[in-house]
Amino acid sequence: MLEAWIEKKIGIGQGSLTREQLSLYQLGKIRETISLAYENSPFYQNLFKELGSTEISSLGDLQGFPFTTGDDIREQALQFLCVSQSDISRIVTLDSSGTTGKAKRVYFTASDQELTVDFFQQGMSTIINPGDRVLILLPGERSGSVGDLLITALKRAGAHPILHGVVGHIAKTLEVITRERINSLVGIPTQVLALARCAEFSRHSIQLKSILLSTDHVPDVIIQELQRVWKCQVFEHYGMTEMGLGGGLDCKAHVGYHLREADLYFEIIDEQGQPVPDGQEGEVVFTTLTRQGMPLIRYRTGDISRFLLGSCPCGTIIRRLERITKRKNDLIFLGENQYFTMADLDERLFVLPGVLDYTVSVNRAQCATKLNVSVSMLGQWDAGIQLVCCEALYKVPVIGRATQAGRLAITIKNGCADLTQLVSPVKRRIMELKETDGK
Repeated sequence: MLEAWIEKKIGIGQGSLTREQLSLYQLGKIRETISLAYENSPFYQNLFKELGSTEISSLGDLQGFPFTTGDDIREQALQFLCVSQSDISRIVTLDSSGTTGKAKRVYFTASDQELTVDFFQQGMSTIINPGDRVLILLPGERSGSVGDLLITALKRAGAHPILHGVVGHIAKTLEVITRERINSLVGIPTQVLALARCAEFSRHSIQLKSILLSTDHVPDVIIQELQRVWKCQVFEHYGMTEMGLGGGLDCKAHVGYHLREADLYFEIIDEQGQPVPDGQEGEVVFTTLTRQGMPLIRYRTGDISRFLLGSCPCGTIIRRLERITKRKNDLIFLGENQYFTMADLDERLFVLPGVLDYTVSVNRAQCATKLNVSVSMLGQWDAGIQLVCCEALYKVPVIGRATQAGRLAITIKNGCADLTQLVSPVKRRIMELKETDGK
């Protein structure tokens, strides 16, 4: 489906797309984007002033251009604009988790948001059928928000979208799913997991055919649990606000994200900023190809992944990105080259029966000696659960070794699961405690 969409955007016959044609299209769009940015964006005019030329004759020439970072956006967001502020229809503010404390502001024109709707429509058409009743468990009250754009896309795909918003009260959401005869969900991984685990012990009769998980890393164990409870297909979406929300989507083969190559050009780089061979892990970098309001050139995402080699079983020629499980700034070190991530904890804790969610913090990210975990459980909390959670964490190799050597102390406590009020649905990460946060 995405391949046919790209063929239509490029203007070639259906079923005839080649990598060469796609590369030529991307090269032309990159040239247009660089020209747009250089002529209209004060930020890029300054960034490119040391370049001898902004002309590129091949995709490889893009490697000679400097990177753009999240800190650049925090400090100079308005300087990125290539249009008048009056032409901006949506501003998304992203709270900072960095050291500057400043939020990132990302700007979109109406045509930029139309690109997102177009991609959402094509992506959802691979998951749902006309007439399906789709519950949207994402923010959508504001015009131009992710839920609002998804509603428009689903209507164009012939589905019946029902906006719910993020889950706050599990029982009430299960009632909505039953009452509205929902057969497809779009939601946040941990929230959908909580719904599934509570649904097993409820009176609700729920029959789902598909689930799309988005906004955060998707642990394998959550996919497996949703498949077990609801016997349905579970798909993953990869994206971030800076990408225009949509970046990639897996297909029914579930072997990597099929990338949004008509609107974005992706690279993988090493720690020195050099491109790595296909199949090798590195940082994901993207350049917007069709955005007008706030184009981004060689934007460093901080996500760690790799391009997958070989063909997808679905037969597409679109590049595939391996599932994102870690970010550069979210690695917790227990020694030199010894680290763990949120994804490592997810695979050990969410496999435990009854775990709905958890939060985690460390005293130091670069050489942690204390690991504090607060686990929200379905049912009664007791000392046995605490022991099981500890044993699960010991199975993360670096944690097990550090604990055995006396270099890491683990504290497990009851997160006091309240089924009428789930944990705030922000992107989950391991928090580093400040000295003022207590011992």
